[in-house]
Amino acid sequence: MTQPQSTTGFRHFHEQLSELKQRLLDMSEKAEALIDLAVESLRERDAGKAEAVLAADKELDDLEVEVEQRAISLLALQQPMARDLRFTVGAIKISSDLERVGDHAVNIAQCTLRLLDVPVALAPGLEIDEMAKRAREMLGDAIDAFIRADGALGRAVCKRDDEVDALEESTFRVLLTHMMESASTISPALQLLLVSRNLERVADLATNIGEDAVYLAEGKQIKHHFEERARQAGP
Repeated sequence: MTQPQSTTGFRHFHEQLSELKQRLLDMSEKAEALIDLAVESLRERDAGKAEAVLAADKELDDLEVEVEQRAISLLALQQPMARDLRFTVGAIKISSDLERVGDHAVNIAQCTLRLLDVPVALAPGLEIDEMAKRAREMLGDAIDAFIRADGALGRAVCKRDDEVDALEESTFRVLLTHMMESASTISPALQLLLVSRNLERVADLATNIGEDAVYLAEGKQIKHHFEERARQAGP
């Protein structure tokens, strides 16, 4: 028969869980800051800020490893159950998503550096600025939803992904018009298309985290419209 966990063991477990949550928040803050800095480097054509993004990415890589190690240790030594188990497994997945956000920030910074060598300058445009703002907000809200086990907020984040997709389509149309009007704009326009694609992927990763928040809070899987298919299949 399994013995109940001691008060000391229970307290130690929740201390470890709190530390894991804090490391996830640290990762999120770092990832959000890198996206902000990468977009600033693009808007200001600032090579120094772009290089700073490249240099800081390793911090996210290190945090991902730390989160994974902490989560695996909890799984192996504490054997969490129910919501605590879902949180611990979700933390491993989310740390990977946040590390990929950092990779997208690096991609945007690299676009900035390539644009510095292009003689024709194209402004990022309102669509890209708005995409960056919304993707950044989605990411922050998604992490909050997961940490607080807020299913409603997680669902709200997922719904906002369509808005970022629409902005990406608008960006494509604007930049395509530039390229059709003047061949000299093709190179910078292609770089800005890459930027918009990376921002759209950040929003997708925020959506993944929002879905994980719903699963944590409600025990329901909403990835790939799983809930809808389950209802259609019936009992």
